[in-house]
Amino acid sequence: MTGSGPHEALAGAFQQQRERLLAIAYRMLGSRVDAEDAVQEAWIRLARQDATAIGNLAGWLTTVVGRVCIDVLRSRTTRAEMSYDDRLPELVVTVDGGAAPEDDAMLAESVGLALLVVLDTLTPTERLAFVLHDMFAVPFAEIGQIIGRSTDATKMLASRARRKVQGAPQPDQEPQRQRAVVDAFLAAARNGDFEGLVRLLDPNVTWRTYHPQGVMTTVGAAEVASPILRGIRSMTSVLPVLVNGEPGFVAWGAKGKVLGVVACTVVDGRIVELLTVSDRKRLDTMGLPARPE
Repeated sequence: MTGSGPHEALAGAFQQQRERLLAIAYRMLGSRVDAEDAVQEAWIRLARQDATAIGNLAGWLTTVVGRVCIDVLRSRTTRAEMSYDDRLPELVVTVDGGAAPEDDAMLAESVGLALLVVLDTLTPTERLAFVLHDMFAVPFAEIGQIIGRSTDATKMLASRARRKVQGAPQPDQEPQRQRAVVDAFLAAARNGDFEGLVRLLDPNVTWRTYHPQGVMTTVGAAEVASPILRGIRSMTSVLPVLVNGEPGFVAWGAKGKVLGVVACTVVDGRIVELLTVSDRKRLDTMGLPARPE
């Protein structure tokens, strides 16, 4: 995006919109890499246009990014088999209380893990209507033009999406309170305190474990506490982290081998959702922080 004259001015105008477009695409696709690709595609299309014929650049770019994202989501759902990467929302892992790159911090703080999981259950058009209207205040009429629906039909899509999203766990707003619950959870596990673990878990807690063969889901406080107690024995060191803005930890085993990343959603002082990634290939690409000495 370099050059001079009109092209340079166009590149500058695009750059002013880039952060917003990336935020939209990330919420649509749940992947920073895919979001970057969608925004880059918007720039390529813009560079081919007669920019003087575009009356509302922000609206034009939003339309292009929205349609690119819908195409990506539809291509995912039409595959014969959903891939492992499609089932797992992208995890942004940062040291809790430490410095983080600006873009990672923005994504981690603004898109909670619980919300990303729910967004993945929406249809592509529901997701676009909800993201653009409820998160970016784009009018329904404009969203309708992007997806080829009437204003009323677009409102209905957003309403359906909103009902699904409202059913998702709403994490406690105080980060220190969330971290205290997770710290207590780890302490109970290390002490072999089954009853203490159960008290910190919601009775209907859901634990999703992502491994190369697929996803294993366990529901129920007692059902989750038992394997947690068994697994804690292999952990030699643990580092508190934020996973998409929610408290979690990275665990290492013997000889400094990373065992996995765990994210916790805390509501009303109890953990209602646990997400664990133990797939070696996925862990190697996540840019995890170093093991504490």
